[in-house]
Amino acid sequence: MNLNYISILLIALLFNCREASTTAESTETDKTTPTKYEANNENFQYFGRHEFLEKKVALISPAAYVSINFEGDVCHVYLQAEQVPYNYVSFELDGKYLGRIKIDSQAMKPYKIEVPSNSKQHHLRIFKESEVFNGPVLFEGIQVVSVLPKSKDAKYYIEFIGDSITCGAASDGSTTPCDEGEYFDHENAYYSYGSNVSKALNANFALSSVSGIGMYRNWNDENSEEPIMPEVYENLYLNKNQSKKYDFKKQPDIVSIGLGTNDFSNGDGIKPRLPFNEAKYISNYIAFIKTVYSKYPDTQIVLLNSPMIGGNDNKRLVSYLKEVQSHFTSKAKKPVIFEFQQTYMNGCAYHPSVNEHKTMASNLTPFLKNLLD
Repeated sequence: MNLNYISILLIALLFNCREASTTAESTETDKTTPTKYEANNENFQYFGRHEFLEKKVALISPAAYVSINFEGDVCHVYLQAEQVPYNYVSFELDGKYLGRIKIDSQAMKPYKIEVPSNSKQHHLRIFKESEVFNGPVLFEGIQVVSVLPKSKDAKYYIEFIGDSITCGAASDGSTTPCDEGEYFDHENAYYSYGSNVSKALNANFALSSVSGIGMYRNWNDENSEEPIMPEVYENLYLNKNQSKKYDFKKQPDIVSIGLGTNDFSNGDGIKPRLPFNEAKYISNYIAFIKTVYSKYPDTQIVLLNSPMIGGNDNKRLVSYLKEVQSHFTSKAKKPVIFEFQQTYMNGCAYHPSVNEHKTMASNLTPFLKNLLD
């Protein structure tokens, strides 16, 4: 064997070793370098009202959320408030609430989540913390080492229809005092009674709720200028825009309806307010329940009284709910009634506080669990 051949062979071996070493290093780097995963990733799960846009997903309704499993100790979430000046989200990592975060409207940008390094696999949920009229929170994706397969669907799914109480509005003065800031600065949909119930039952959920809305009239409007729930429920954005309809694909095991607080309201005391119309309230309620059944034929409907109405007004409200219930004679289609036994008004603007939402949920949870079981 001549020396030239041996030299060529040695060079070839060295090159192959270096290439193999470089490939191994590259593979190892790929396993630890964060990658941005787009919002339409098949392993991302969305709950609540949302809309897929180009390269983004709009989280629309209060507590609309995306659920993601990922690996690694790096996490950046790309978010933007569609409407000026800002919006809010809450992060929940591995079941731990990380608090409300203000989201800028100027540009899509990453928000860092501190991830503990003592575990490789994590579960993240990102919740919208404001209402439909505050505009959507736009979610563009997440930058992590790797995204893991999506979780199995929870055993149960519950939809909560209602007003500001269901939204968790005016419940939280911890970051912005109740007498300061904007209305939605005090909203905490993450700790709303519906969200708390769902966590206790290990259920997924949606809040189809709007502050000030009623069954036949609103807080300060006789349905002359503002739409009522039966007029907006089928629209994706819970407003007058009928060009985008909600698809109702995900069928809930239970639909909870809590509407009546604003129908009973006296308004602001300045704008003219007509006496409460019992017949209109009952007829609208019956028609609305029929709409819900048309979307969810196999659901169980639960009617709630109001945790902000007490005394004789509460007795009247419950009696009207019983009249609504009696209209449905089929056992399979008969709504059931749940009554809060006291009022809860220690939050902002006489709404239930975060702690009171937890108490409300602890009362409602066993009732719903019994229905699910």
